[in-house]
Amino acid sequence: MTYREEKTMKHARELDKQDSLAQFRNEFYIKENHYYMDGNSLGLLSKRAEQSLLTSLNDWKEHGIDGWMDGHEPWFYYSEKLGEMTAPLVGAEKEEVIVTGSITTNLHQLLATFYQPRGERTKILADELTFPSDIYAIQSQLELKGYSPDGHLVQVKSGDGYTLKEEDIIANMTEDIALILLPSVLYRSGQLLNIKRLTAEAHKRDIVIGFDLAHSIGALPHQLHEDGVDFAVWCNYKYLNSGPGGVGGLYVHSRHAGKKPGLSGWFSSRKDTQFDMDHTLHHADSAGAFQIGTPHILSSAPLLGSLELFEEAGMDNLRRKSLSLTRFMMDLFQQELSGYGFTVCTPLEDDRRGGHLSLQHEEAARICKALKANRVTPDFRSPNVIRLAPVALYSSYEDVWETVQILKRIMENEEYKQFENTRNVVA
Repeated sequence: MTYREEKTMKHARELDKQDSLAQFRNEFYIKENHYYMDGNSLGLLSKRAEQSLLTSLNDWKEHGIDGWMDGHEPWFYYSEKLGEMTAPLVGAEKEEVIVTGSITTNLHQLLATFYQPRGERTKILADELTFPSDIYAIQSQLELKGYSPDGHLVQVKSGDGYTLKEEDIIANMTEDIALILLPSVLYRSGQLLNIKRLTAEAHKRDIVIGFDLAHSIGALPHQLHEDGVDFAVWCNYKYLNSGPGGVGGLYVHSRHAGKKPGLSGWFSSRKDTQFDMDHTLHHADSAGAFQIGTPHILSSAPLLGSLELFEEAGMDNLRRKSLSLTRFMMDLFQQELSGYGFTVCTPLEDDRRGGHLSLQHEEAARICKALKANRVTPDFRSPNVIRLAPVALYSSYEDVWETVQILKRIMENEEYKQFENTRNVVA
């Protein structure tokens, strides 16, 4: 077959027939004739997530305060149960993971715990492409320790504005670096960093290293324990489909078990002594020590149902399909969109690509608005990036085909010109 014959609607439908994960699509609420390509920002609602939320609501209705111990899913142990269910997704031991807080509050917690400047080691290494919230947290923690972010936050530069060279990151692991925080997948371009290599290089230099997994958890497997990563944080509302503002998660390697949390709270306590009401904290020896406040049960509950789907599907299977979907989409970009001014920002190699694809275009904001007007939900990132994420659990190859055909028609007919090239309040 020729290149063009391979990339047809017929071929997309054949790939869907061969898809061993196709049945999971029926688990989700999907609008008919709508193409949802924004699961890297907010995943769709599954029927099981809905049911697990309703279960916790019913526990509240039936048991009131006794829901903490007597509910169908007792709330007192909910964060630990969800942490144990999440651990296989990040390659961790069950005691190393807890579901709690939000991604930024968890990051504050772990920076407060692991950023311990000593001697010449007073600086934090990050990068200039990471999500802004991570930088805000680093700046806050530096200032709380009495250091100026201008002099003590080192940010690795990008050569193209979209990707990073790991050699540049390693070159910045100098003797004055106390801690490193990096994204596993860069949010704007979808570049996947080599966590194992970067962790090994940091530890050679006696530097603590942590990762923000917001754009990788649920899209690809991790081996955090085996790789020796010191800590990690993530949100659960993207690929893990826990719902808007859903509870976050964190990981701390078992070699740090027993470490006192930098920010202590009631739920940092050991479960068996928490209700002793002692003013001396006896913190847990697991990742549970890094909880602060009472679990947010109603924003945690949908995650239980969602994680059941990941257990059944298997993370390796999901990664294989994700790579196949994004490869299919990139081939269609080349076939259908050449000459329309698009540049693919995402690395082409499978081992350097996360779960979403990014297209750069000077008219990106108005193109996104045109896509939404044509039943496609994309994602815009300032100043000029369109992100598209076919998600392995609920996206089909036909969805990918239709999305690219709609985008091609928008460009051919210049439909985007009826919209302003400015972002909405929530881009």
